[in-house]
Amino acid sequence: MLKIINVVGARPNFMKVAPIVEAMRRRADEFAPLVVHTGQHYDAAMSDTFFRDLQLPAPDIHLEVGSGSHAAQTALVMQRFEPILLAEKPDWVIVVGDVNSTLACALVCAKLGVRVAHVEAGLRSRDRTMPEEVNRVLTDQISDLLLTPSRDADENLRREGIPAERIRCVGNVMIDSLRANLERAVNSDVRNRFKVAAADYAVVTLHRPSNVDDEVVLKRIFSALDRIAGRLPVIFPVHPRTRASLEQFRASEIQNADQTTARSQIKLIEPLGYLDFLRLYSGARLVLTDSGGIQEETTWLGIPCLTLRENTERPITIEMGTNKLVGTDAEAITREAFAALEHSTASAPRPQIPLWDGRAAPRVLEALLEASKS
Repeated sequence: MLKIINVVGARPNFMKVAPIVEAMRRRADEFAPLVVHTGQHYDAAMSDTFFRDLQLPAPDIHLEVGSGSHAAQTALVMQRFEPILLAEKPDWVIVVGDVNSTLACALVCAKLGVRVAHVEAGLRSRDRTMPEEVNRVLTDQISDLLLTPSRDADENLRREGIPAERIRCVGNVMIDSLRANLERAVNSDVRNRFKVAAADYAVVTLHRPSNVDDEVVLKRIFSALDRIAGRLPVIFPVHPRTRASLEQFRASEIQNADQTTARSQIKLIEPLGYLDFLRLYSGARLVLTDSGGIQEETTWLGIPCLTLRENTERPITIEMGTNKLVGTDAEAITREAFAALEHSTASAPRPQIPLWDGRAAPRVLEALLEASKS
């Protein structure tokens, strides 16, 4: 039996770990999973609700790290994770995604000689100004098993000199969560709460420091959103970091949106749980985001997505035609949003990406068993 520590730190990690832990629990004769929550996202709205919605067991261990600078947070995760690793003596540690907890726990494993598997390995934006890109590259270099979501990620790793025997393409575990919970999300009344009908509203998410910490950039984005909201309602679940910037800047464009004026149909709301948010964005006519995972989920759902960034580590979503990079220029955002709204995709076939089939988690388990033989 393999003893596996599954590390979660931030909200995007939960959707990736949940199907893996569930798959392990179904194979209790082969796997003994533990869940370690570093506490990188530490409030109930960003953490506890997602555990409940995803039916993920309560963490076996909580490191309670909390917020801090990148250096301080990474160091504290390492400091608190090391004694857990020494006490539990797992066969493998699974880290997911690209947050500080991902790199921190992988580093501790590498120092102590514990095998580590990286789920969602090989993604590259080629923008080293993004902290997530640094986390991705370094985690892949020190991981023993690199579990990729798509073939382009395999190629990225090969170009960086990673031996082929360390790479396994397993598919996208976030799509496992999406497929497993889409029907459950139908019971959410979130659309009724915000008085919107399916395919007649847009959804926005913003959280990246480059977008929300810069007053000029945030004003540009809100200027575009205000114009888009003249066409249809815009529902905006506001990340805590973004909320803090809104309160700090109090720009006229932002104030107008915050007050949901007659001219603007922007509705700023509190962060949503997984099922509520899934129900909300799965019925949207358009999604605007700077998130990575939402680019993937909207691609699988066939929903037009505008990514408010200059690059993406998920180019396959652009190749499939559902996602478009638009940056943060107000005119570009508005132009592409109006174009998307005028182009009906209701009859378009849903994009088919190999191994994005809801069976990535079982392939992760098979890869672990195979790698454990060597």
